[in-house]
Parts: sequence; C-alpha cells; structure tokens
Amino acid sequence: MSVRNTVEDLFIRVAASGFLPASWFLSLPDPATITARRGKLAIEIVSHCWQYGHLLAYQLSSIVNFPPTRATVRVTVFHALEDLRTRAMLEFFGGIDVPNVTWNWQAIEPGRLFRRSIGRNLIARSTKADWVWFTDCDIIFHRLCLDTLVEQLQGRTDRLVYPREERVTAMLAEADPLLATERDRPRMVDIDTSEFSLLAVPQATGAYQIVHGDIARACGYCEQVSVFQRPVTRWAKTFEDRTFRWLMRTLGTPLEVPGVHRIRHEHKGRYGDNKAEALMRSNIRRAKRAMKAWWQR
Repeated sequence: MSVRNTVEDLFIRVAASGFLPASWFLSLPDPATITARRGKLAIEIVSHCWQYGHLLAYQLSSIVNFPPTRATVRVTVFHALEDLRTRAMLEFFGGIDVPNVTWNWQAIEPGRLFRRSIGRNLIARSTKADWVWFTDCDIIFHRLCLDTLVEQLQGRTDRLVYPREERVTAMLAEADPLLATERDRPRMVDIDTSEFSLLAVPQATGAYQIVHGDIARACGYCEQVSVFQRPVTRWAKTFEDRTFRWLMRTLGTPLEVPGVHRIRHEHKGRYGDNKAEALMRSNIRRAKRAMKAWWQR
C-alpha cells in the first residue's frame, strides 16, 4: 500500500471510531423519501471472489437448492479473469436456470477486485433492487433463508439490517473434506447442517450488510472515502464495512433470518499459494483466539 493510502486509511479508521462526525462526509436522505416496499421484493446479493471458487460453490449451490419463491434475486459476483477456478465455477452455474434468479458475473481487474468497496459502490449506485445484501462468498443461504428474509423486510424503511444469528463451522484446515473435495471441478454441493454451530451476530458485519435499495442508490458504498475507491495491489484486511456502518449512523437492525451459514477457514484466498505466509497468518489467528478465550475466562 502506498504511503498516501496508508495515511488516509489510518485517518478514516480513526474518524470512523467516533472521533469525527459522519455527517462531515455524508448527508443521509430524508427518511420520508425511503419507500416501504411490500409483496414480492427484488433483492440483489453481491459477493467478491478471489481464489475461493471452492467456497463459492456452496453459496451458489444453496441458491439453486433453495431458490426464492417470494422474491426475485439477482446474484452478482465480482471476480478476476486470472482466477481460473472461480471462472470455471461461474461458467458452470451460469448454465443453470433457477426460478426467480438471475446470475450476474462481473469480471474486473484484480486491483479493483481487491478493494471490495469499489464493486459494492458500483452496485449500490446502479442497482434496481428493493434491498441489497452485501456478503462474502463463504456465506450459504440455506433452507428458508431468502423467503424468510423477504417476510422480515415487508414494509421496512431501515437503512441497514442484518441476520441476528448465523451458523458456523469450526475453523477448518485446507485438508478438511468440506474444503478439499474436488476443488478443481465445478459442481453442485450441499452441507451437513449438523456440522454448524449457532452464533450470535452482534452487528451488520461485512458479510451481513443488507441495505435498503433507496439508501444504496442515494449514498453508494463508502464512495465518500477516496482511499476505499482506489485499486490496491493485494487483498488486504478490509475496514470498509466498519466505515459503512459509521456513515450509515447505525450498527444495523437485527432480523430473524434462518438458514444463514458460514464456512470458517484458516487459509485465506488473498495469500494464494503462498503456504508459508498462510501458515504464519493462521498461527497468528490461533494465538489471538487463544488469548481472547483466556481473557474471557
């Protein structure tokens, strides 16, 4: 990251911690202008995928296995042409017709893909949907998830909502069968839900930011923070979701949405095939979890 980006990134992280008012950066629309939509809703799901094609298979399969009946859903996935596994996965699912679902694959340059808020802002400004779910490609929309979400969204004008609970795996190593099985073959898959444990979601985190369409179109996604709209050379840890909550002036409203599952994994796609770096980062995360558990005890 350049010196300029580093300085601006640090500045906005401090600002978003509450040291500066978000109103200096963004004026929110008048609540009276936000439409309370009812009936069959249009929802856009937005993911970014870099070297996570094997995880994306679970997300896209869940939409095929449990298609929405009370909504029309456009599934947008940002990816890079250089990521051959993800391309193959998208080509496979793009050939499957699903009731009420439209596939929307968006190939962009790696540097723009690595800055997740660039793609999110493009969709926020251009979407026709009633609600936009900004998510990650390791999230699974299992049985009743999307239809119950539509029930929960009836007549709402909240700026930002999120599922109150998720179900997660243990932290999986790359050799775990769920991650390692036929990694290079595009395919339909499903999960054994008994392998997932219930966990509370405390706020609208990066994978669980469901934004009212009127708000998305009016405000974009961190468009007011220039550093979050510049390409980067690698996929670094992101802080845009925290900044977005700050700009929205809310942690989000929790909703009762079943079927939300997340695959937790030690190896991060941003490290590619650099096993040494991946191992080092995994060890750091293990140490942090151990220290957190010790402190909580």
